[in-house]
Amino acid sequence: MSSTRITLRRAGLVAALTTAGVLTAAGTAFAHVTVHPGSYAKGATDGVLTFRVPNEEDTASTTKVQIFLPTDHPVLGVLVTPEEGWTAKVTTTKLKTPVKTDDGTITDAVSEVTWTGGRIRHGEYQDFNVAFGQLPDNADELTFKTLQTYSDGKVARWIEEEKGGEEPENPAPVLKLTAKSADSDSGSGSDSGSGSDSASGSSPAAKSPVASSDSGSDSTARGLGIAGLVVGVLGLIAAGVAIARGRGARS
Repeated sequence: MSSTRITLRRAGLVAALTTAGVLTAAGTAFAHVTVHPGSYAKGATDGVLTFRVPNEEDTASTTKVQIFLPTDHPVLGVLVTPEEGWTAKVTTTKLKTPVKTDDGTITDAVSEVTWTGGRIRHGEYQDFNVAFGQLPDNADELTFKTLQTYSDGKVARWIEEEKGGEEPENPAPVLKLTAKSADSDSGSGSDSGSGSDSASGSSPAAKSPVASSDSGSDSTARGLGIAGLVVGVLGLIAAGVAIARGRGARS
């Protein structure tokens, strides 16, 4: 076998493996449950959190979603937007430490929201919208551990928290809480499509749960996919250069 063919095959193999690796990483970014927007100001009021739940199983549908809200730093005034085909159950818990607000002392807060009755099939996702009255102002982030149950009985446990700067295999949705700014009282988040709309379902996610886009992990995944294609093209170019050099050497 000529050196030109060997070089060509090696270049093509490297390009294919690199592209496949990048695209696999992009697919992984789409797989887990996420919260949008990715951040809000501390103590923000009257906003909406959108939990995006994709279906990563080939043969089973998602039939139940459980979102667990933190009670050590509770989210106050939680309301659930009706989702077509789904039934929401809201569970409240008595707080160990009551929260004092301008409207009085809060002793109970929502600790879990469970959606059942609907189906998220392979290749689809569903947005679940939760309105809030006020976010805590004494935390840097909120972790929303999530259980995703499939029609075959399998349960995906999105409950792991980031440690050492590395994303875990089954990460829980995390909302970053940033320092208050002059205009943060309106409750607007830092990402597009944030929850400044009311709980009546007027948020962009509520209007079009399947077609809406978000600038968080989705854009990252698309970027990785594009990067993989670019790497593949560069590999083909390298292969072409190798062929030209081989022909020149023989002449």
